[in-house]
Amino acid sequence: MTLSLQPVPNLFRVHIYIAKARTLVLLKCGSVKLKFASPFILSHISLLIFFTFFIHHSSFAQQFDSSKIFNDTASIQNVTVTAFAASAKWKDVPAAIAVINKKDLERFDNTSLVPVLNTVAGVRMEERSPGSYRLSIRGSLLRSPFGVRNIKVYWNDIPFTDAGGNTYLNLIDINQLQSIEITKGPASSLYGANTGGALFIHISQNNLLTAQNNFNVGLSAGSYGLFNEQTEWNYKQKNFHSNLSQSHIQSDGYRQQSALRRDAIKWNTDFKLNDKENLSTIFFYTDLHYETPGAITQSQMDSLPTLARQPTATLPGSVVQHAGVYNKTVFGGITLKSEFNSHFNNTTSVLLNHTDFKNPFITNYEKRNELNYGARAVFDYHTEKNNSSFHWLNGIEWLQNHSHINNYDNNGGTAGDIQYKDELYATQYFFFTQAILSLHNKFIIQTGLSANQQRLKYVRLSDSVYTNEQHQNTNIFLAPRLSLLYKIANNVSLYAIAARGFSPPTLAEVRPSTNSFYDLQPEYGWNFEAGVKGFILKSKFEFDVSAYSFHLKNAIVRRTDSTGAEYFTNSGGTKQNGVEAWLKATIITNSNGFIHTLSIANSFAYQPYKFNAYIVGDKNFSGNRVTGVPQIINVSQLNVNTNLNIYCNITLNCTSSIPLTDANDIVANDYQLLQIKLGYAKQYKKIGIDVFAFLDNALNQLYSLGNDINSFGGRYFNPAPAGNFQAGIKINF
Repeated sequence: MTLSLQPVPNLFRVHIYIAKARTLVLLKCGSVKLKFASPFILSHISLLIFFTFFIHHSSFAQQFDSSKIFNDTASIQNVTVTAFAASAKWKDVPAAIAVINKKDLERFDNTSLVPVLNTVAGVRMEERSPGSYRLSIRGSLLRSPFGVRNIKVYWNDIPFTDAGGNTYLNLIDINQLQSIEITKGPASSLYGANTGGALFIHISQNNLLTAQNNFNVGLSAGSYGLFNEQTEWNYKQKNFHSNLSQSHIQSDGYRQQSALRRDAIKWNTDFKLNDKENLSTIFFYTDLHYETPGAITQSQMDSLPTLARQPTATLPGSVVQHAGVYNKTVFGGITLKSEFNSHFNNTTSVLLNHTDFKNPFITNYEKRNELNYGARAVFDYHTEKNNSSFHWLNGIEWLQNHSHINNYDNNGGTAGDIQYKDELYATQYFFFTQAILSLHNKFIIQTGLSANQQRLKYVRLSDSVYTNEQHQNTNIFLAPRLSLLYKIANNVSLYAIAARGFSPPTLAEVRPSTNSFYDLQPEYGWNFEAGVKGFILKSKFEFDVSAYSFHLKNAIVRRTDSTGAEYFTNSGGTKQNGVEAWLKATIITNSNGFIHTLSIANSFAYQPYKFNAYIVGDKNFSGNRVTGVPQIINVSQLNVNTNLNIYCNITLNCTSSIPLTDANDIVANDYQLLQIKLGYAKQYKKIGIDVFAFLDNALNQLYSLGNDINSFGGRYFNPAPAGNFQAGIKINF
């Protein structure tokens, strides 16, 4: 792929060649030629030339009659929040909720959710290798060697987290999303098993164009053999909307054994059956493969961070074993919304999905065949009178998982002799009720309660140890929640929350990679929180500041054996007291000057978490910092849009050191991650175009974005890519 930039015709030219494993820059000035092969040097030179280009032309800014497609302020003051069935403006919901809109999703490279979610205070998403995600809200990482734990995820109104507690977040293409809502703190009263919170993914229903039928395409390429492509077709009629999208991404990866390939197709529809009923459907199929390099030691990372896990005297390495993940998932869901009368309605969703999962690992080759199905039904009674309103919700959610999990010898990436064959069933169900009372549009009371249970049963088919069905059933767990909100001014609200959350063990923890079964109990705890949020200075300054105290008991924590296989145990608890602050200010709004809009934002999280009554064998870790959680994360953002249709997004993520062992004797160093996106976006009648360049890790920091905690053999680190570059184009017509 070749990109050319010519700010002064025939005098100075920049040619950028993006090849499979490196990026090449060729600068021409008359007869002088300069060649650069480093993507890091390339990116800085390209940015310098780009800045020089539009500064040189800034004096002519007012001569352009440009049709702008920016909405850079992206204020959330008018966003309607769906979490906790609020259907209210963000500032009127008595909860700590972050909203990520379409513009936020497009601030970075359009390939990953990682940098997007990491702009939210209290949220940390990690990537051990491309495609291998780990997500936590308020530091729920003790039991998260990979994947998603302690968090419930919904796709529109449909549960995306399965009955076994697993969420394949890496199946989702960021380009197919419209917005994300994140509730921070236990949300078990309405959403079941979670202590960290819930995440609500809203799929795209419309795009930037106003035309009824439109087509979108996007292409980008970059360092380490990255290639990303998406297409989308929207079809609209009066009572029907269809959205069909397809995407493909591939990368060679920064490290050995870290290549990625994902192909996805999604189709969602929306039918207005009549004035009182609406039917929506969603279908997607994803074929995902990513290699897993494994963690390395500190000395290996310092000398050659591109290494994969190396062989030892007793175990082979990741490259020889072709370690990786193969995931083919088909997912379908239907939601029917019915309005019975002016006071009573119902939303019912059903889902069915199947996953074919393969994981060649260092010590074995795992094959999983998973079938998931379930339903969620919510009945809502509501009434209003004299500027006051009352909502009463009642419902049930039921999820079922049936898995066949077989482990074989891994003979260099090929399944060999059988080790274990297991059949497992997981059931989660809960009933819930919630009442919301709004008094004179000034005081809001929200109270809820759920009754939850998880049932597991399993049988080992390959030997005589577990020939009879084994059962692990939790007791019925009650999860209450009370939240209050008081509007001290028209656009400023105080809120307070008391909520109990719980999280039962997942299938991956009951039967981890040691291939044994473990009898684990749910972890649980109370969260108390208070905050203030709203808008001031004519809505140019937005803020949400909160303090919380969450005490987790019976914590599920991760351990590894000498082979690197993991297992889990209930052990002690944590004191998770913290402060979060999100601030955003619109500094400039000027339709005539060179700078059209300029805004800044900052997310801050202070997480001085400590272990409480945490004893392992003869070691007492009480009072130590909680493993895997940085004490301070500060993310600053600058967004600039000009009347030349050129925009710039700059993000600086400063993360403090992270303890990697319960003893706190090994830490990952602090790091500063700088990311820059430059682009040109313009609407030409019925065609919209967005050309962009993205620089990741502009400071060329050596850091690990996804550490293995309490690891064996000193293998803690999964180095993130060095400075790298990407460029692309999106067209809407």
